[in-house]
Amino acid sequence: MKDIEILFKNKPGQLALMGEILGKNNISLEGGGVFSNGDFSTAHFLVKEAEIAKETLAEASITVTKINDVIIQKLRQDIPGQLGLFCRELADANINIITQYSDDVNQLIVVVDNHQKAKEVSENWMQSNWNNDDYSI
Repeated sequence: MKDIEILFKNKPGQLALMGEILGKNNISLEGGGVFSNGDFSTAHFLVKEAEIAKETLAEASITVTKINDVIIQKLRQDIPGQLGLFCRELADANINIITQYSDDVNQLIVVVDNHQKAKEVSENWMQSNWNNDDYSI
């Protein structure tokens, strides 16, 4: 899975057009969101085929500005504060979160400035927070 970053003109129909194009080309969005910033909006979406999505959207003059590696983190929904605790682990490792959203199965998706280091933090988090029979994944 990868995160695609798209810059839209902030006007009606842009998200609809993107969704229609990807749907017609059998490319599924697994999570994401759009964030308005004046005349433009930045979108981030989780996809399996990032390069194919980029090429498909380019044919319709929609520009994927970046393809990002992601950390996909399962949080324990039975324990309040998991988002803060996991993000604190990243911050304490001096990792900056660039983008955060959830996927279609309620997992945390983050794009960070140091993917390799964040991957290590995530793996350690999984071992220490999901290491019992009741919560194995």
